[in-house]
Amino acid sequence: MKVRVSAVSYLNTLPFIHGINQSDLRNEIDLSLDIPSDCAQKLLNDEVDLGLVPIAVIPQLKEHYIISDYCIGAEGKVDTVALYSDVPLEEITHVYLDFHSKTSINLVQVLAREYWEISPNWMDAGKEFIQEIGGKTAGVIIGDRTFALPKSFNYKYDLAEEWKKMTGLPFVFACWVANKKLPQSFIDNFDKALSIGVNAIEDVIESKDKRAITKKELSNYLTHNIDYNLTNDKLKALSKFLDYIKANEISNTFS
Repeated sequence: MKVRVSAVSYLNTLPFIHGINQSDLRNEIDLSLDIPSDCAQKLLNDEVDLGLVPIAVIPQLKEHYIISDYCIGAEGKVDTVALYSDVPLEEITHVYLDFHSKTSINLVQVLAREYWEISPNWMDAGKEFIQEIGGKTAGVIIGDRTFALPKSFNYKYDLAEEWKKMTGLPFVFACWVANKKLPQSFIDNFDKALSIGVNAIEDVIESKDKRAITKKELSNYLTHNIDYNLTNDKLKALSKFLDYIKANEISNTFS
């Protein structure tokens, strides 16, 4: 029986997908590409066995196993997860929260309470919420659509960079989590497959399809903004972030 796997459908996942497709493991898995919140929901619902999921889902799982040495992380600016605003932080009264990833929603709320010391009204974002950002209403926007944003916002607060300022630690947006024990042989082969892509990013860039980003921009993004290694510091950051969510009673449901 194939292992059911859900991966994020963003550009930052391209090295992982490339590695899987270049390995024999591709015949052993049933792979779907989803937005982060759907990856999380599938893992919660046991619709998949393994997912590249936003880390905020981890406390909700009955069982969880981080099975890979790779993740979607950042040592500083990530560039594609940010709070956009026309006014500085202290003047923001309302914030739209991007529905694509609850980790980003949790992160901006942690930063607001623990670092920025602001208390805006949080609002669920609809599909066209970017058009509603303006005045004292800001918005968290994540993922590939940030590349095509108009340059009309006066302020951009990179959430990974702000986390680093607050804690001195990198940030982990998503990691490979299983909701059940998987065979060690599969885990070893899966990690090897991911390493193929992570170590061949220039090949990944050359093979990409046309999107709203140049190859030069993609190269800079994948090699400078995204850090794929799940280091000890990133594990510390993951634990610290989940502690903040628990302590602040921030909602991390994925419904």
